[in-house]
Amino acid sequence: MRSRAPGLLLILCAPSGAGKTTLARRFVAAHGDARFSISVTTRPRRGAERDGVDYHFVPAERFEELVAQGAFAEWAEVHGQRYGTLRATVEESLAAGEIAVFDIDVQGGAQVKARWPGQTVGALVLPPSMQELERRLRDRSTDPDEAIRRRLAVARSEIERGAAQCDYLIVNDDLEAALGRLEAVVAHERSRLAGGTGADGSAGVAERLRRGAVDVGPWLA
Repeated sequence: MRSRAPGLLLILCAPSGAGKTTLARRFVAAHGDARFSISVTTRPRRGAERDGVDYHFVPAERFEELVAQGAFAEWAEVHGQRYGTLRATVEESLAAGEIAVFDIDVQGGAQVKARWPGQTVGALVLPPSMQELERRLRDRSTDPDEAIRRRLAVARSEIERGAAQCDYLIVNDDLEAALGRLEAVVAHERSRLAGGTGADGSAGVAERLRRGAVDVGPWLA
């Protein structure tokens, strides 16, 4: 049975390696009325990634066609590759009263929120530290040192922008704890959209995670 709660667009932003994709998929797996928005991208597949499951992999020419057709709710170029969210995903989720979970960058999240401001909430997922982020990137064994250094530099910029634009900040120091924080944020936001009071306690947790309540100084040092 489909949820009768208001539809919600949940934007998860994070620097590469912060664990937002794992967090997003764990959240979706725990909620029957949530769907993971599969982005379209021009970048090559990595490892065991599957087309239509992890991303819709398309050549640059096809991506340009979709842009020209107005098929994207948002799109951006990141690390030399293009990524986009299909508009149909957004419209279908809102019409069905679902939680649409987006694993996109700060720039893309801002585009979605500008178009659907009342139904969008953005959360910036932070790694435990920049040192841990570097370790995660190196453990992937998919990028050369130069690319990792570039990603770390970009990460600080993304964190700075995300901390200024996203509604909530969630530190992914422990996956289960981070998932619990995300659950509280979503419960609070859906209660707000439905005109509720957040009597389940989620409001208090959400307030502690709001933008400005978390000091991002250690990640920017």
